[in-house]
Amino acid sequence: MTAVTAPRPLVGVVLLLFVSAAWGSAFPLMKDLIHRIPVADLLAERYGLATLVLLLLRPHCLRGLRENTWLTGILLGLLFGVGQTVQAVALHDLPSSVSGFTVGSYVVITPVLGLVLLGVRPSSRTWAAVALAMAAMTAFTLLRGTGGADISLPALAVTLLSAVLYAGHTLVLGGFERARQEGYAVAVIQLGVIALMTGLLAVPDGLTLPATAVDWAILGHLSVVACALGFLARSFGQAHVRPAPAAVILSAQPLWVTALAALVYGESLTWTVFLGGGLIAAAMLLVVLPGRQRPGEGEPGRGGVHRRVREKPWRRVHEEPSGA
Repeated sequence: MTAVTAPRPLVGVVLLLFVSAAWGSAFPLMKDLIHRIPVADLLAERYGLATLVLLLLRPHCLRGLRENTWLTGILLGLLFGVGQTVQAVALHDLPSSVSGFTVGSYVVITPVLGLVLLGVRPSSRTWAAVALAMAAMTAFTLLRGTGGADISLPALAVTLLSAVLYAGHTLVLGGFERARQEGYAVAVIQLGVIALMTGLLAVPDGLTLPATAVDWAILGHLSVVACALGFLARSFGQAHVRPAPAAVILSAQPLWVTALAALVYGESLTWTVFLGGGLIAAAMLLVVLPGRQRPGEGEPGRGGVHRRVREKPWRRVHEEPSGA
């Protein structure tokens, strides 16, 4: 059977760029809000409100779903939720720059896992884009210094685990063959699973709610824009863009974080910011602009047989084009 190609790649790129901007904008805002609200409480409120908003907009979105859709949504929620939880726990023993770099390594882990587990061979342009994205991540994080802080190897290993989980999340979402039809429902299920996980950690000590209108506005942005709209955009965006190029586009998050920090909090722009911005722009151009695919590239398995594995939420083998 011929592989299903992405019919509207530009739409997918735009949606994923929105996700990277929305998630990037959330980091400095959340970093500010956690000084007034415990992390577990903030995560539970953020994902809980996001789930509620999407359910209010489409109350019947979960009716009549196939078992495969439920399994996919639950698996995606577990992968992302556990990844966020272990990343937050390990952050206490790691400099932010080291944590950011380690988590960002999922841009490399994604195509490697796809190759090892699914036999999907990314094109040479995709590998070049991955290398540029990783270089950009280095500029945004490690080149800005660690402040002389000690690095805990167990915390580093746990953070690397979160990167692997994020890579798995990208591959599973990219392998969901009904994303264009049931992307909304899958986003709701994911958010609900994460809200339940974080809520179990937060509820025993009681929930601390925002105390001011400004804090409620920040929580609203984190919940509606970064979570509800962000997860929706990613669900539909990855229906048009393959996992490895999607990871490259999403790796632009540090660029948006830095831009917002400079505009809102007055942080200075250094040469590392401009270097990282240039590298990530070059990486995205490589996966966005169309290019000629060489024989043997983007084919699942040595024989180049294109096929899809149906009814399995954790796997779909498909063609990896040279562009997005």
